[in-house]
Amino acid sequence: MAHTFDDSRPYVPKIRLYVQDSLRADDIVTTGPEQAHYLQHVMRCKSGQEIALFNGRDGEWVARIETLAKKRATLLPVSQSRPQALSPDLWLLFAPVKRGPFDFIIEKATELGASKLVPVVTRFTVRDRVKKERMHAIAREAAEQCGRLDVPGVSGPQSLDDMLDSWPSDRTLIFCDEGGEVRPMLEVVSALDPGPAALLIGPEGGFHKAERERLHSLPFVRAVSLGPRILRADTAALSALALYQAALGDWR
Repeated sequence: MAHTFDDSRPYVPKIRLYVQDSLRADDIVTTGPEQAHYLQHVMRCKSGQEIALFNGRDGEWVARIETLAKKRATLLPVSQSRPQALSPDLWLLFAPVKRGPFDFIIEKATELGASKLVPVVTRFTVRDRVKKERMHAIAREAAEQCGRLDVPGVSGPQSLDDMLDSWPSDRTLIFCDEGGEVRPMLEVVSALDPGPAALLIGPEGGFHKAERERLHSLPFVRAVSLGPRILRADTAALSALALYQAALGDWR
């Protein structure tokens, strides 16, 4: 069978950068040393080459590299290739784990469309120190690679109790509960109305009995099952995000 190609899609360069500046036609954007180094020495770009820019507000733009130097690059937006689109209002709350799986969760949650990433310290959490700057750097790079038009927000670690004490009443908290008899996540999520939501994933040791009891008692919480097997924290996070996106998110 012959393959057909969609020639109607706008041209977008393969190299994409997230920037803080506003994006407007012919309004120069200046990068810092890190991005200048990336363009010049990692990607071997040259002056006059086109790349894509996005900032989470103004859509995606094709821009031309005007100058490349050691400490900065100047970029000239030429035309908008995609208007701004919002990701689903979906937070991922997860207990910090070891560095490798932790970085993996940040990267893949970004690819799967989470709008905010929040480390939550529970009684069985094995790691309570994380660097917001590192989280943002991983999320930014993942967003550049996967083609999304924004970078998820990141938060410093919060205790589970403090988070529940200040929880916004209009946001549904989907609690992935591996320790009880609860309905499958896809069944529960499919019955919800679209709106602000969050997914809560526990640590490798699971949730303490008192934590589970409190979560089950709260009116904004929906407890769900991720299936018959015990999942690693990183696997659980990705599974929950994929199920939500398929039921209520931007995979439909």
